[in-house]
Amino acid sequence: MVSNPLTDPEWADRTVDFIDRVVGTVRKYTTQPLVTTARGIVFGLLASFGIITGLVLLLIGLVRGLQAALDAVVSHEVSVWLSYFILSALFLVIGIVLMRKRYTPKEDL
Repeated sequence: MVSNPLTDPEWADRTVDFIDRVVGTVRKYTTQPLVTTARGIVFGLLASFGIITGLVLLLIGLVRGLQAALDAVVSHEVSVWLSYFILSALFLVIGIVLMRKRYTPKEDL
C-alpha cells in the first residue's frame, strides 16, 4: 500500500530510515574505501619518513661512534678516514650478499 503522509503516522520514520539506508549504502561503497586509502597513504608516508630519519641518525651515530673508538688508537684525521673505509667495506659486503640473494637458483642461466 502506498504511504500517505497525511494518514500514516509511521511515514516520517520510514522515510528517514529509507534515506538513512540509502546514504549508508552510498557511503559504504564510495567514501569508506577512499578514507581507508587516504589513511593508508598518510600513515605509510609517516612511517617511511620515520624509518628514513631513524636510519640516517643510526648511520650518523655509527660513524661518530667508530671515529670516537678509533681516536683512542690513532689521530683524529686518520680515525675519520679509517671509519669511512671500515663502514664502506661493511656496506659493500652487505650489498654483495644482498645482490647474490636476489635471484633464485631457477633463474640462474
